[in-house]
Amino acid sequence: MKVILIICFFLISLGSCKPIASRKSTQDVTLAKKEKFTNKLINETSPYLLQHAHNPVNWYAWGDEALEKAKNENKLIIISVGYAACHWCHVMEHESFENEEVAKFMNDNFVAIKVDREERPDVDQVYMNAVQLLTGRGGWPLNCIAFPDGKPIYGGTYFSKDDWMSVLTQIKDHVDKNPKKARLQAESLVEGIKASDLIEFNNSKESYSSNDLNLIFANWKAMIDDKLGGYKSAPKFPLPVGYQYLLQYSELTNNKEALKAVTLTLDEMLKGGIYDQIGGGFARYSTDKYWKVPHFEKMLYDNSQLVTLYSQAYQKTNNKNYKQCVAQSLEFIKRELTSEEGGFYSSLDADSEGKEGKFYVWKYEEIKRVLETETSFFKEYYNIEKKGNWEHGNNILLRKKEDEYFTKKYKLTESELKIKVDNANDKLLLERAKRIRPGLDDKILTSWNGLMLKGYVDAYRIFDKDEYLQVALKNANFIQSKLKKDDNSLFRNYKNGKASINGFLDDYAFSIQAFISLYQATFDEKWLNVAKELTDYALVHFYDTSTGMFYYTSDMDPALVARKKEVSDNVIPASNSEMAKNLYTLGHYFYEKEYLEKSKQMLNNVIISAKTGGPYYANWDILLAWMVSDPFEISILGRDHQEVRKEFDKHYLPNVFYMGGEKEGNLPLLENKLMNGQTTIYVCKAKSCDMPTTKVSVALSQMKK
Repeated sequence: MKVILIICFFLISLGSCKPIASRKSTQDVTLAKKEKFTNKLINETSPYLLQHAHNPVNWYAWGDEALEKAKNENKLIIISVGYAACHWCHVMEHESFENEEVAKFMNDNFVAIKVDREERPDVDQVYMNAVQLLTGRGGWPLNCIAFPDGKPIYGGTYFSKDDWMSVLTQIKDHVDKNPKKARLQAESLVEGIKASDLIEFNNSKESYSSNDLNLIFANWKAMIDDKLGGYKSAPKFPLPVGYQYLLQYSELTNNKEALKAVTLTLDEMLKGGIYDQIGGGFARYSTDKYWKVPHFEKMLYDNSQLVTLYSQAYQKTNNKNYKQCVAQSLEFIKRELTSEEGGFYSSLDADSEGKEGKFYVWKYEEIKRVLETETSFFKEYYNIEKKGNWEHGNNILLRKKEDEYFTKKYKLTESELKIKVDNANDKLLLERAKRIRPGLDDKILTSWNGLMLKGYVDAYRIFDKDEYLQVALKNANFIQSKLKKDDNSLFRNYKNGKASINGFLDDYAFSIQAFISLYQATFDEKWLNVAKELTDYALVHFYDTSTGMFYYTSDMDPALVARKKEVSDNVIPASNSEMAKNLYTLGHYFYEKEYLEKSKQMLNNVIISAKTGGPYYANWDILLAWMVSDPFEISILGRDHQEVRKEFDKHYLPNVFYMGGEKEGNLPLLENKLMNGQTTIYVCKAKSCDMPTTKVSVALSQMKK
């Protein structure tokens, strides 16, 4: 209460600060960098930091140099956080950070620090918490003002030039005139930051049942938009892990309502403007409830998870549109977000030529010029209007009618329609390639590469395309050779042959998950052993014995004002929920009782939230579903193990851990199971195995007992 009262008082004292400006209007953003000025960011590799290297602001990267300068000169620090694909980050740069008057005031009175939130999510977490406590909201750009020791005194998101100057002036005056009071406010705010993710060790004994899963869905249902898909809000974010859980729940309980929530969402997203109809891949979110107008940036983490989700949904439903979506999306990843070395780049900007979405939208006359006699058909197919279906006479390509409508109206077979659409898409894609492209953030992040690696593995297993496996293997070897160190620690980032930032928990969590998945696809124990090495390192350097959870930062990293734990899932699953799943999975593979106990304790710590938190605890709920009914452990041993595994992968089986190979290998569950001359399947559960069989159909029936 004391923290809240002090923060509220501080907000009142700054009452003249205006709220965030409306973001509905399109603003012209000049992205070209002036070379009149050059600051310390010129030596960085982050594309976002380099975007600011020629600002008149004397920017520093986060680190000792900036913090020492602030202490020596007794100046407050400005911590400005964003990322390369962030539209409103560009706007604020153009309005304020490229303005020499603003820059002079900042340089004279503050030490200014620029942070790429994707490279330094640890810094972003701390100051995002501060802004959320102060304002009740968050977002990017994120701008905090703090004492030289990093303790924040005030912050917000986007500020117009006048508001930014007003805030800086007021904060400086407030601290100069009331230094003790300001310090007390900062100390109280730090207390709030530390308390914001407080997790306690839960000593109570928990037992889980299918009733818990039903309760989760009962609480979840009120959030679901049963007309347009997604959740009842705008903007609409995909939140893929939520639908992965609902898909799993629908399979385990035969709940058709949950399955409909998944398929309706996937269908509507696939038809909407959030999906790049001609080039593949999804934008970050829809600004409206219809999935029509996206925020046009394309992020690797969204597309990697959506590849997994659409692949699994195809496995469950055999909907051919989902298969097409995965193929087209992976073509986009291959074409635009893959390095020659096999790493995956981070994102494509929302803007080109200073305008959001300009690269992706079309005037009617452009469509007519490119498609000529086909214009009438595709005007209807992609809902193109002569006056435009969006602002300024532009059209966002989207679909409202199913293919069956067009096959009947135009008397086409399915294959004829597909050829017709593919040919038009190819023409439009070639025309679009002539435009000035959105900026590419070509840094490579370990955690996001882990997500994309798993996406490729899932697509390989479900669609049996060897090309996908080869991409996955190349990326796995890239992570091994460029991002993993000899002591089994990971780097966070890689660009231009250089990795420089120590890894965070999500880098471990998603890499471990990816290597486990790669083992399940190849039965090469090397990948499972790498996953275990990374897990053991994380247990030593990230694990908090007092709570049974993992810190986000390693004990090898310099301390920030608070050491955070990432618990709730969002657009990316929380690193703690993913580590809990990894411990549970590896505990089964290696018979590591300690792993299993830690995983169960982690879930126990958050169980109340897991039952009531809907999509924001979905990854925890996937683990809970495994604990409600122990996963099956399917061992496939013999010469034809891959063919048998492929037979299993024609079925959606979310509660199965696969293992095997031509030989027994070193896993405990494979010991003494090889039978010469035949490929044998063993279905095991809770340390009990059924009779071995050579037929997948028999094994599937054993799982239904």
